[in-house]
Amino acid sequence: MASAASLQSPDEEPLPFEMLSSRKRSHAESVAAIVEEERQYFIPPVAPPLKKPDKVKYLSREYLSTMEKNMTICKPSPFTNDEEAVRESDACDYSTKITLDMARAGTAPRPIRVYADGIYDLFHQGHARQLMQAKNLFPNVYLLVGVNSDSMTHRRKGKTVMTEDERYEAVRHCRYVDEVVPDAPWELEDDFLEAHKIDFVAHDDIPYTTGSATDVYAHIKERGMFVSTERTEGVSTSDVVSRIVKDYDVYVRRNLARGYSAKELNVSYINEKKYRLQNKIDDLKKKGKEMMEDIEGKRTDLIQKWEEKSRDFIDAFLMLFGRDGRLTQYLAEKKDSVMMALSPPSSPKLGSQSSEDCNSPPAKTSKFDFSSRPGASLVDDDYSDDEEPGSI
Repeated sequence: MASAASLQSPDEEPLPFEMLSSRKRSHAESVAAIVEEERQYFIPPVAPPLKKPDKVKYLSREYLSTMEKNMTICKPSPFTNDEEAVRESDACDYSTKITLDMARAGTAPRPIRVYADGIYDLFHQGHARQLMQAKNLFPNVYLLVGVNSDSMTHRRKGKTVMTEDERYEAVRHCRYVDEVVPDAPWELEDDFLEAHKIDFVAHDDIPYTTGSATDVYAHIKERGMFVSTERTEGVSTSDVVSRIVKDYDVYVRRNLARGYSAKELNVSYINEKKYRLQNKIDDLKKKGKEMMEDIEGKRTDLIQKWEEKSRDFIDAFLMLFGRDGRLTQYLAEKKDSVMMALSPPSSPKLGSQSSEDCNSPPAKTSKFDFSSRPGASLVDDDYSDDEEPGSI
């Protein structure tokens, strides 16, 4: 093995040993630092590969950044002024313009920043589907969502159910949203597009006019930055509000039963009493229905038990009195004795008596006739106290 001195050229002066050893140490330390840095960005496979790889592949920082974005979302989207959103905006080279053909072909050199805006009151599945379509318009989309403020919405369209803070939070917790732009403008100006480095604007293709004949997105369409999405038919914020208004009495009675006061629900004193009376009537109806169902269930059980007992009773009756029952068998065995018991033979006839004496009934006797009893001669038959005439 060549020594450290032999590696030098002949014309060079030999280096001191201390310098050679320090160079070796610095080289070893630099190698260890590189290995440690590469080890930090190495991600082992989830499952062992089928074949053992020849060389260990290390992942680049760009790949890790993309992989981090595609991981499961565990936190809400940032606002425009948050550090994460600012860092993403600074990393975007907006001087490189992306055309619609480049975006659809997937040849864009950077993430495509797509902007969608709305009021998003009572955030529902129609809103979520619109944002999902905007997120999946092109490969590698960074979706910015603008939400109008309360003052802007009340002036342009009307009163909202949710406050602006509630609507901001509802949108930033949608999985398709990468960044939320609060207090978004009603009409998009060029300065706003430049400030947020917006490449395309996503909205449904129906002209959006509020009190004027001009489409809000007309100039966006002229610049070729508009990309249409489809509306979800049958669901909108207006439809949800209409359902609530249609069943207003039902929801007021429900909230009164849950402990809300009439003042909180903006209900008059008379209507409050009326709704509470209706709630009590409904409770009585419900209890009566439950009682009838309970009675019906018990009646069904009673009939079922009676059917089971009746089957047992019929089986026992047939077993005892049927053609092959126990009583029939017993009568067959004891037929002679039973017949003799039911019809006994006639008494024997005496030879000294005539047929007339035998057939005639016995003579009637007095109640106090003692002639047939022993000692009857000693008894005087005359019980009368009257003496015969002529006797003294």
